[in-house]
Amino acid sequence: MDEREVETQTPGHVYKPREVPEMSKRFFAIGQGRISGYVSVLLGALSLFAVLCYRYPSYLTTQELRNVYDPEVLRIVLRVAMWTALGFGLLTFALNKRKRLGAIGCLLTLLGFAFGGYSIEAGPVEPSTIAIGLDWLVLDLLFTGAAFVFIEKVVPKYEGQAILRPEWQLDLFYFSLNHMLISVFMLVGNYFAPAMFGWAVNANVQAFISGLPALVQFIVLLACADFFQYWVHRGFHELPGMWNFHAVHHSTEHMDWLAGSRQHFVDTFTTRTLAMVPLYLIGADKAALDAYVIFAAFQAVFIHANVRFEFGPLKYVLATPQFHHWHHSSDRPAIDTNYAVHLPLWDKLFGTFHMPGEHWPAEYGTTKRLPRTFVGQVLFPFKGGKQ
Repeated sequence: MDEREVETQTPGHVYKPREVPEMSKRFFAIGQGRISGYVSVLLGALSLFAVLCYRYPSYLTTQELRNVYDPEVLRIVLRVAMWTALGFGLLTFALNKRKRLGAIGCLLTLLGFAFGGYSIEAGPVEPSTIAIGLDWLVLDLLFTGAAFVFIEKVVPKYEGQAILRPEWQLDLFYFSLNHMLISVFMLVGNYFAPAMFGWAVNANVQAFISGLPALVQFIVLLACADFFQYWVHRGFHELPGMWNFHAVHHSTEHMDWLAGSRQHFVDTFTTRTLAMVPLYLIGADKAALDAYVIFAAFQAVFIHANVRFEFGPLKYVLATPQFHHWHHSSDRPAIDTNYAVHLPLWDKLFGTFHMPGEHWPAEYGTTKRLPRTFVGQVLFPFKGGKQ
């Protein structure tokens, strides 16, 4: 037996180190034309989307996000992105490799210039109940993607896992779709919570909560929201008929910052809608609510990331990548464990906590493989398949 293979926590189970599939051909190397090509395509696409957001803000941007960012500051970012996309596209041609990527990146950027480029005047913002969250997609993919790709290359848990690992295109599609539907999620959530739980609002409780210091309000939001989400999440695993929807989220076999985006639309709508209920009932101040939303958005990406940070005792207080990676493991002892989104406390209290020392999962994914296409995964729960 390998000295690293030890039996801990679960009698009869041997925890083995993960063997990452061979991905060396997917690695980036200077001179291949892949780095410049992919950067050109990414920045070209985001630049085109950003220009369209300036031209059609009522239809392509979200009011809540528009209130946060400064369009003129982002115009500077857009200028840099567009010229960088063109520069990297031309570099790809100069390297005489990956010309298709360079051509696509340049074409997307030139389309952005054709629609007005970074000098375009913002179009009028008319009232709109539902808009495509294209601005949210552009900003989140640009900044979150850049930050986590960098972190995952500096401190990776699995060094042999490539940035463009298998099925990254599928997860990027999920990432994009979920961001563009954000206004729909918010509309449904904001309607559902008052309509179904308006009777439960207690003015005295909300007055008491809003009178607390902002940090205390944040902690109350964190604990209450996570208690609620724990049971919603557990329901998707254990209630008849629910698991097949949630299995789509678990079907990814390689964990990184993109992996958490893979969700069936029924799972996404249900989870995000019900997540609004505790936030609505508590009635915390906007500052505390905004802080919670930012924290939750960051943690949702972070706990799926391919990072090896050591958190010491803190990993028993807050959900960490190690904690959540075990939730995605297909190792027998880890199945149906670690439901908490923020606080492992709830798993400890309700008997679903699994953290075998310093070990990490050997395998990820579902015990039976799901379809590997978006359409196949959307249809899977409705075909009567069983996991």
